[in-house]
Amino acid sequence: MEAVELCLSNGTAENADNCSIVLELTENDPLFDKKKKLLLDKGFGVKLQIYLKSSSSLDSISNTLERMLQIGRIIHLDEVELYFGEHDTQLGFYSTRNELEALNSMLLLVNNSLSGQTYKLVNVLQDLQEAVIDKIHKMGNKYKVEMKIDKTYIGDKEKILVQWGENNGVRTKLEIACKFSRFRTGWAGLLGSLKCVEGAGRGTIAMEDLKVGDIALEIPVSIIISEDIVYKCDLYNILQKIDGMSSESMLLLWSMKEKHNCDSKFKNYFETLPKEFNTGLSFGVDAIMALEGTLLLEEIMQAKEHLRNQYDEFFPALCNDYPDIFPAEFYTWEQFLWACELWYSNSMKVMFADGKLRTCLIPIAGFLNHSNILSDCGKPELYPHIVHYGKVDSVTNSLKFPLSRPCSAGEQCCLSYGNFSTSHLITFYGFSPQGDNPYDVIPIDIDVGQDDCIEDCPMSNWSTHMVQGTWRSNNHNIFHYGLPTPLLDYLRRVRNPLQQEKDLSQANLEIELEVLEDLQSTFSAMMESLGDSDFVDGENTSWDVKLAMESKDLQRKIISSILTSCSAGCKLVESELSRFVS
Repeated sequence: MEAVELCLSNGTAENADNCSIVLELTENDPLFDKKKKLLLDKGFGVKLQIYLKSSSSLDSISNTLERMLQIGRIIHLDEVELYFGEHDTQLGFYSTRNELEALNSMLLLVNNSLSGQTYKLVNVLQDLQEAVIDKIHKMGNKYKVEMKIDKTYIGDKEKILVQWGENNGVRTKLEIACKFSRFRTGWAGLLGSLKCVEGAGRGTIAMEDLKVGDIALEIPVSIIISEDIVYKCDLYNILQKIDGMSSESMLLLWSMKEKHNCDSKFKNYFETLPKEFNTGLSFGVDAIMALEGTLLLEEIMQAKEHLRNQYDEFFPALCNDYPDIFPAEFYTWEQFLWACELWYSNSMKVMFADGKLRTCLIPIAGFLNHSNILSDCGKPELYPHIVHYGKVDSVTNSLKFPLSRPCSAGEQCCLSYGNFSTSHLITFYGFSPQGDNPYDVIPIDIDVGQDDCIEDCPMSNWSTHMVQGTWRSNNHNIFHYGLPTPLLDYLRRVRNPLQQEKDLSQANLEIELEVLEDLQSTFSAMMESLGDSDFVDGENTSWDVKLAMESKDLQRKIISSILTSCSAGCKLVESELSRFVS
């Protein structure tokens, strides 16, 4: 999902002792209508101008920040957070990811406002800046990553790669270490998976205490692998003449050959890559069979079918027509799949100085792992150190990775691969995150037509519906049951388009019972298709079967929670209906 843009700008100062800053929800936000409705419900508009005075007290600054943060949280909501937003209202914020995004947007706004202000206003803005950073620090103290890190180990190939990078302009405050991760099975960092030991892999740790805003890593454009590399090689003269040849396909074919090129500029990079990535795309027959009835099976099979069709478009035709340039031994299906896994698990989207977004491989940055931590209450959270990256600095012509929260010396420094479900992470990265992933949702196949939309109620107007584990909800009372409000509202409207209030009338209660019983029927069928839970022998079961079974158990757990909530909800409704029977 694309990052939501927060429009932050300075207003015109009315006099030398005050200034204003503007927060705005941009209309190109794909969730604009729903966020606008939520902002209005909270007493805000889509554009808010906040005034700061040189005489502002610390209490006033704190109140100003809290007001800005309430707006920033809504602006930075992603689709899942917005859909299930009512679940976490008791926490004061939606998620650690959302809170970190909002706080860093506030910090960016304040930092941009500091230039060109009078002495008095600089003091106020600095106080506001310190207040934001203090909130980030306090938030960080509530979350921790417990993992054993072996700082003494780094392979020779990794050392050579880092040295090569530094010789080519890389600047880093991170070092590569072998660690024992907190993931349950398998591991695939951006660099790829290590098959040997459960949870073992490589990551980056801070060499010193790093503050918010510090640049943890800086990579010059000259060593970033993008389509521009292909345009300069011999392959391009042939590939450009082939119909349907995209830049992504060119990069795959270039990678398959370049890994064997002893004179390659990127030889040191390719030598650090694993021989096998162990993602879901490499699942064997036993693992695929174990996935029967799961969403993961559908995702893997669709992805592999797409890749197989793509491969068959090019081979063996290219090998037959240009055997010297496309030697058959370099372009087998296995080699093609390896290249696909490389780009799926390692690539990043980078906005270059010319304004073009390119898919890239970034040597050394690939060691940064995905953030997935447990809070002090045991709740899994996305809480990366690095949030804002992916845009080339036009002044230095480099890609910078600034810290959005502090990282202590010896602590692993993480970013986020994205707001992905466990099935997506297994398919394209090869690991299952620790704990319950908030993005593990089950889509509900409902044909939502235009006639079903309610124009004046955007929060109820969703083109797709979904459910997640009902244990994540704080509200299991009647009319809620731990289930998402948009889904329940839609199912109610199907039965009674004129229903406005959720009161305990007999008509409404009868509709509630129908809705819950229909959901029970739907998810009972899903549970039946998954079959019984299987025993997994950790020592004698292959990595892919372990991941498959864990994914299946996770889907079973989510469905079980929904069935339990529906059953409990039926009892609540029936209890209320009993008042009308007599």
